[in-house]
Amino acid sequence: MEHQLVVFELGKEHYGVDISAVEAIIKMQPITVVPHTPHFVEGVTNLRGSVLPVIDLRKRFNIAQDEISKNSRIVVIVLGKTKVGMIVDGVSEVLQIQEESIEPTPSMITSVDTTFITGIAKIDDKLVILLDLSKVLSLQEAMALTGV
Repeated sequence: MEHQLVVFELGKEHYGVDISAVEAIIKMQPITVVPHTPHFVEGVTNLRGSVLPVIDLRKRFNIAQDEISKNSRIVVIVLGKTKVGMIVDGVSEVLQIQEESIEPTPSMITSVDTTFITGIAKIDDKLVILLDLSKVLSLQEAMALTGV
């Protein structure tokens, strides 16, 4: 079975998400800060006339912060009934991989904090960490974003 992935970067690592979870990939645009939100919520932006909550995946995954660059993008996904924008360092490609290219997450790194990692794909000379976007935010966090 083939999987079609959107591959993006956070720092030096590559992450992949199922293309069906991605609604759009947009360039960075102004974000309005909303007070009293979780540390990883950057704020909200206007997406085609709708207010879109935006999170920073680096902050969510506790990865060292980098400056926003010309390659930075907002990946728009749908979590339940909520659209959410995720800031990433860059989107590199859309590709198809075979099921046999995916290995399960090593048990030594599996914990409550990494339940959103579904496996690791070996693609040429790089490893791509596969994410389940429905688990990147807890139910409470996702519900909180509906109020942002």
